[in-house]
Amino acid sequence: MKKLIALSAIAISVSMAISGQALAHGAKPKHGGVINSARDLTFELVGKDGKAVIYVDDHGANLATAGATGTLTVLSGGKKSETVLQPSGANTLTSKTPIQLAGGAKAVASITLAGKEAVSVRFSHK
Repeated sequence: MKKLIALSAIAISVSMAISGQALAHGAKPKHGGVINSARDLTFELVGKDGKAVIYVDDHGANLATAGATGTLTVLSGGKKSETVLQPSGANTLTSKTPIQLAGGAKAVASITLAGKEAVSVRFSHK
């Protein structure tokens, strides 16, 4: 019985981790994108006008992205695309070049906020 309970707990944990839809401290998308969290920050990936936009929040408050750098890698339909991310607003980073975020795409953002260590955030686009 103990083994069954342990296996059930592991299965639930793995299922939540694989889904890529971490609740990010209960956060809900504010901009219609996909949310994930890393290092106690919330990141929302949104496709907008053919580009990718990432919004950064710290416990519900906008986090300044001035001086931030990053890259976004998207895997979709067996193809890999990569673009540079650059600050574009109070708490946003936007792809420098157009990039497609088709349904089912997987994305990994590597972001370095000013004065901080790099953080890697994974997304599964709906």
